[in-house]
Amino acid sequence: MNRISSAQMQLEAVAPARLVLSIAPAAGLDSTEQLSVLQAGESLPVREIHDEFGTRLHLVDVQAGGVDVNYSVAVTGQAEPAAVTEIDRIRYLRPSRYCESDRVGAMARAEFSGLTGRDLLAGVSSWVGQKLVYVPGASLPTDGAVRTLIARQGVCRDYAHLVAALLRAVDVPTRVVSVYAPGLDPMDFHAVAEALIDDVWQVVDATMLAPRQSLVRIATGRDAADTAFLTTIGGMVLLHTLEVTATVDVLPRDDVRELVELR
Repeated sequence: MNRISSAQMQLEAVAPARLVLSIAPAAGLDSTEQLSVLQAGESLPVREIHDEFGTRLHLVDVQAGGVDVNYSVAVTGQAEPAAVTEIDRIRYLRPSRYCESDRVGAMARAEFSGLTGRDLLAGVSSWVGQKLVYVPGASLPTDGAVRTLIARQGVCRDYAHLVAALLRAVDVPTRVVSVYAPGLDPMDFHAVAEALIDDVWQVVDATMLAPRQSLVRIATGRDAADTAFLTTIGGMVLLHTLEVTATVDVLPRDDVRELVELR
């Protein structure tokens, strides 16, 4: 499987700031990539660091003014199955800022009583997919699972947050993953949930907007607070344009009844 992705951003720094970019595939994937950050025609130095989940972050300091970010990557093959640790079993059961599992617990236990394993994932995914309407621009960046549940609309991150909150509420460790998603329409960065079933992380995407088999992992964490594609430190930065592409040599057909690992 050959997957090619890219991300281009036009930014404006109102004051000097540090950019934290989370746009590269996670560690463990064989890839060839190019990243440039330009300001006033000059290439800025970029430093790479990794977090404990294998997320690769790129740090760059910018001055006030326009900034162009250009990234492209070709991924060949697939990653090894995602590891499972004892900390994962604790961290991803806890409520988090955008996945308020403690506030949806009673409803989740009543709605999905008696379901386990594959049937539970299918039940939660179908329920969220039926209850929500995908509406670009309908949600705020600060919306969590509870507000999404009330509004009954949102985008991919809102779907992923609600899935994660519901599964955590019934004692299934679940995390949120940002991905490149070949076949996604409209094309953008995408977000899915990843649930631990029988000691294997399985992808849950209630939007059903892209085949799960060709997703490329970028960042992994509790919710969008850990997986944002851009974080700024020390100064305001405006995002003027964002263009994302993601293709695969053969777009697979996704059977929602099957379990799929993010590889």
